[in-house]
Amino acid sequence: MLARIFKPSKSSMSSGRARTRDWVLEFDSVSGRGHDPLMGWISSSDMDGQVRLAFETEQEAVAYCQANGIAFQVAQEKPRRHVIKAYADNFATNRREPWTH
Repeated sequence: MLARIFKPSKSSMSSGRARTRDWVLEFDSVSGRGHDPLMGWISSSDMDGQVRLAFETEQEAVAYCQANGIAFQVAQEKPRRHVIKAYADNFATNRREPWTH
């Protein structure tokens, strides 16, 4: 059972970063998912796949894994590009390409 510690990325559906501040611990799935012939649902017998723990810092997540004897892998966060965009930039005179309809 291997745990993955990472910092989640921003949702592509919104501009906010509300759920990206905490570090998350998730377990990799041990068994594959199967198709239920009666209902047609996808199911799995692996209950650890439902566990998702949040920590304020990476060190807290690592300490939790070490205290409980859980093998873990830390995915370092990627640096974010911070690009400020404004509606007025659409009409700027120094645009790279001319603005068209």
